[in-house]
Amino acid sequence: MFTCKLKKTALAVGSGRGFTLIELLVVIAILGILAAIIAPKVIGRTDEAKVTEAKVQIRNLETALKMYKLDNGAYPGTEQGLEALVGKPSIGSIPKNWRQGGYLEKKKVPADPWGNPFVYVSPGVNDDYDIISYGADGAKGGERFDADIESWNLE
Repeated sequence: MFTCKLKKTALAVGSGRGFTLIELLVVIAILGILAAIIAPKVIGRTDEAKVTEAKVQIRNLETALKMYKLDNGAYPGTEQGLEALVGKPSIGSIPKNWRQGGYLEKKKVPADPWGNPFVYVSPGVNDDYDIISYGADGAKGGERFDADIESWNLE
């Protein structure tokens, strides 16, 4: 009796009807519509996340620069750049109390989220120093995700 039930089940599964071409085309069309609606939203979020990450990186660099100034009495000059946060400067005003190990946790000056170096100017035009990421296009100016992200203009 047990084996008969298995045979009946096997016959029922084997005799099932497959999908028609029209049913497959409808499913593919629905998936295409969903992808067209969802993809732009996901892609837009990636760009927004990179802008937010650039702002966070600038704030972290500002914190490291403030610690540098507390130890040495001044911010690193433009010629010393942000590299003064990871290695003792050998040009410009040589810091006397430079912290062994530097001022950045990863011992490396980060690139912006698009892989470009941050621009550092000290003394800055807008503050004691200016830190700038040129955004997605890596060029000065721009709009939306290509717009410059500036230390003195963070929201």
